[in-house]
Amino acid sequence: MKESTILVVDDEEMNRNLLVQMLTYFVPGTFRILEGVDGIEAVEIVRRERPDLVLLDLSLPRKDGWTAAREIKDDAATREIPVVAVTAHTMIGDRESALASGCDDFLSKPIDKEELRRVVGRWIGRPERA
Repeated sequence: MKESTILVVDDEEMNRNLLVQMLTYFVPGTFRILEGVDGIEAVEIVRRERPDLVLLDLSLPRKDGWTAAREIKDDAATREIPVVAVTAHTMIGDRESALASGCDDFLSKPIDKEELRRVVGRWIGRPERA
């Protein structure tokens, strides 16, 4: 079975580390985990590495997550890569805004390990991505 690659993008090192730990300990499977710190780097890494899944904070410096998601989805070479918004933006309309920008799914902070497991399982290993 192919090792899946997950890109974790968050400008806060503590948040990135926590998400990496949660992926390592609570989500079944073996992952190669890449990390990014802003929206510009997120788009560059997606184009270069073609990860199987992107976990993307929306409040990022230099280029926000909404814009990065839109750029990933507007590029024919990367549009099929699932992008999951991982954000503290949980007000009414924030989920819809993330989905409208191109995100395929939504996780609110603080991250619940069971919800993370479900969301990653939903997008990693889908037959059409094999």
